[in-house]
Amino acid sequence: MDLETFSWLLTPAGQALLAELAARPFTEADTLRELERLRRQVSPAQARAALELVLLRRRAQRKFPAADQLYFTREALEQASAAPVAAHRAARLAAAGHVADLGCGIGGDALALAAAGARVTAVDRDPLRLAMAQANAAALGLAERIVWLQCDLLAEEPPHAAALFCDPGRRAGGRRRFSVEAYEPPLSRVLAWRARTPALAIKLAPGVDPAALPADAELEFVSLDGELKEAVLWCGPLAHTARRATVLRSGAHQPIATSTLTTSAERPQPSALRPPPSARCPQPSALSPQPSAFLYEPDPAVIRAGLVTDLAARLGAALLDPEIAYLTAPSAIATPFARIWPVISWQPFSLKGLRAQLRALGAGPVTVKKRGSPLDTEALARQLSGAGPHPLVVVLTRVAGRPAALICSAPLALQDTASSAS
Repeated sequence: MDLETFSWLLTPAGQALLAELAARPFTEADTLRELERLRRQVSPAQARAALELVLLRRRAQRKFPAADQLYFTREALEQASAAPVAAHRAARLAAAGHVADLGCGIGGDALALAAAGARVTAVDRDPLRLAMAQANAAALGLAERIVWLQCDLLAEEPPHAAALFCDPGRRAGGRRRFSVEAYEPPLSRVLAWRARTPALAIKLAPGVDPAALPADAELEFVSLDGELKEAVLWCGPLAHTARRATVLRSGAHQPIATSTLTTSAERPQPSALRPPPSARCPQPSALSPQPSAFLYEPDPAVIRAGLVTDLAARLGAALLDPEIAYLTAPSAIATPFARIWPVISWQPFSLKGLRAQLRALGAGPVTVKKRGSPLDTEALARQLSGAGPHPLVVVLTRVAGRPAALICSAPLALQDTASSAS
């Protein structure tokens, strides 16, 4: 889509076509048929742009609650943060008052900053993305809080502001760029802006190598509903700790619950749920340490932040293996930072022995999870599932360096959604 075609989409004729397409139940597989139909009404470029936008709006509903009012390009949508993640970051940045959003794309972060109360200068070198961002701000009633600036940050300095936020380009031609120096702008150039504006936050890919980042900044990893979404580097006065894991949880008709774990986290003393003796996990003496009655699966943000042992200290839990991010404890403590699985039994891994144990337990459908095992979980789940009444979970992992299998029941639904920033 070019700028002229996008401008046409904003006209009454373009808006009417978008409304018509939004009501039609077509999919990407129907694109050619729809194009043929539309070419009798509008130009090929206008037809393609309208179809693409309607498809992107449907895809964007997972990220933006108001997606049906917004404008996107495919690449900009892929890089944009989900609205709850952007809102979490914006709440921290907005305290600066005036924030420059550098590389604003279609405006997701600029909108979140404006909604959080910041005055925003939104910068991008692409006139199409900048025009889309302006249209998005107008659609959400936030245009008055945002100033727009077309600027190539590869060649020019960012505008003055109390704080800077940069989301460097991490895709080119649909392919991801993994090196921080392959970003646009490169990370080294972005970090150089600290000389003039020390308060700087940079969005990074969640798989970023921490060794490539400055040691005097805070590195935060953010997950949403159990899925790792991004990393953020907080510099200067915005940095509060060395590492932070932020876990966001959404609920039906409820505000997003935010929980954070840092290297300096206090160790609370919550009440624990201890199982009766009959529910305690059998513990063969062949391996040590041995799994206790509950298995904790840390959230991916906790794992990437390197805070698994910090979480273990909070919970009074132990690592099953020094190289595997599974914890075990004799009691279940509600935590937003991990899923909890009651352990029925465990044994050193043997396919024959595992099958026999599952039959003895009356296994029905079996789900297989793994960490530290090369086996195909889907194929093994089909082999292990039985006709019994009890759905079970098999966890393939290592205990003290040796392969092991833990048989668990369904994860506990313990609730601990209160914010625990520390």
